Amino acid sequence: MRVLVAAAVSAMLAVGAAAYAPAATAGANPILTVQDSKNAAGTRFEFTLEALEALGTRTVSTVTPWNAEPVAYTGVPLSRLAEHVNATGRAMKVEALNDYKAEIPASDIAKYGPLLATRRNGEPMLIRDKGPIFVIYDFGRYPELKSEIFHSRSVWQVKSITLE
Repeated sequence: MRVLVAAAVSAMLAVGAAAYAPAATAGANPILTVQDSKNAAGTRFEFTLEALEALGTRTVSTVTPWNAEPVAYTGVPLSRLAEHVNATGRAMKVEALNDYKAEIPASDIAKYGPLLATRRNGEPMLIRDKGPIFVIYDFGRYPELKSEIFHSRSVWQVKSITLE
């Protein structure tokens, strides 16, 4: 009986993962990997730029600690990514190309709507310009974000996210 239950759960997870996994793009390299730390089956999602942006984007024009003038950042709201991968945890651990990590609480995602920005002023972000993905909070809209804790959560050169 236990074997049947385990097989049924594994099958459901596989079907669920297939329902949420982005379509493969022939010849394209993924720019983002998302994994669930609690999923023993190892559900993993890989996104190309096109697949990530296909989730739906929005644009935020804001001044950041790294830009004196307003910049228009376009990207996928973390809430939309969370919905797409069926995330239900307390946080997302974001990791950069240089292995820097920051944890973004679910409360930030709900209250402030940070983006996984992939474009700066309409152009794809290059690695040398904090790309290909940069976690952006709307610092101009929420004055309370102008603190080191939120600056540290604004990870640039994002390569992966682990759902906690």
